[in-house]
Amino acid sequence: MIDYLFEKIEREQELNKEDLCRLLALENPQELETLYNMADKIRKKYVRDEVHLRGLIEFSNHCRNNCLYCGIRRDNTKLVRYRMDLDEIVDTAVLAQKLGYKTVVLQSGEDPCYTVDKLEYLIKSIKARADVAITLSIGERPREEYKRLYEAGADRFLMRFETSNRALYHKLHPDSSFDRRMESLKWLREIGYQVGSGTMVGLPGQTIADIAEDILKFKELDLDMVGVGPYICHNDTPLAGSANGDVEMTLKVIALTRIVTRDSHIPATTALATLRPADGREKALQCGANVVMPNTTPMKYRAHYALYPAKICINEKAEQCSACIHRRIFSIGRPVSRDYGHSLKRKISV
Repeated sequence: MIDYLFEKIEREQELNKEDLCRLLALENPQELETLYNMADKIRKKYVRDEVHLRGLIEFSNHCRNNCLYCGIRRDNTKLVRYRMDLDEIVDTAVLAQKLGYKTVVLQSGEDPCYTVDKLEYLIKSIKARADVAITLSIGERPREEYKRLYEAGADRFLMRFETSNRALYHKLHPDSSFDRRMESLKWLREIGYQVGSGTMVGLPGQTIADIAEDILKFKELDLDMVGVGPYICHNDTPLAGSANGDVEMTLKVIALTRIVTRDSHIPATTALATLRPADGREKALQCGANVVMPNTTPMKYRAHYALYPAKICINEKAEQCSACIHRRIFSIGRPVSRDYGHSLKRKISV
């Protein structure tokens, strides 16, 4: 059966849910290596060898939501909260460009303090001072706000749905709904954004069948970018004491996401590197990933953007992170891209 599935992959035939479940259950090291090599071959064919760097700016850890797994959830009173002022964010984006990043990712909790007017000013100011694409990762907002931010110059929007299992989604997200999340992703596509989403692997209550459905959902949404990372337990949340997601399962999901979506951008996530510091990102890049997001957040804030504990690189300056990630990418024989890394699915005017 496994040889038959490998043959389907080789022929680039569509994989169904049953196929994905069987492949996600693989444990034999040789079969896993075959799967990863096939994913890497498809990555090379559709998105080439270049690794795209996106400078991550975590500009606020305030959040109005109470997601059960998240360290910056509204009710976590142990967290030191911060907000970067707008000019400080712009200066950080300028630094990201100086480090060679052609994209900045502006990420925060769902923080109403940053009104649409403020965000418009922020986007226009960055575009005036830095030659970068801008990705927003700021959660659910009204459609009209998404439209205004796109018209101000934002290029992309990243909003993960974390799980396609409706019951599990509603359990983990008391302030949101699966349908509203899907509607928001639809709005973003209609407005013109390059759209990214993704999931966590190993959420308490998640099954292999759920993960297979997640991968099929990536295909259905025709995502420009798909982020896949392991769940990491934060003990200042209601899920305290639960097991972390499995690194090998996360790598399998990255590989199958590449095989199924083909030309989506896929990051080697910081969460994966946190659980496997020695070579987590490198391994992800070798089984389908083609993006890395070095942290450019000012050091005084980094430890407080605590989505999960023990995150790597919180004590390094942006320049150190840049040098480190370049070394890691070069160590596996891959070049660093010099372009914006726009979607390969649709024509983007620059």
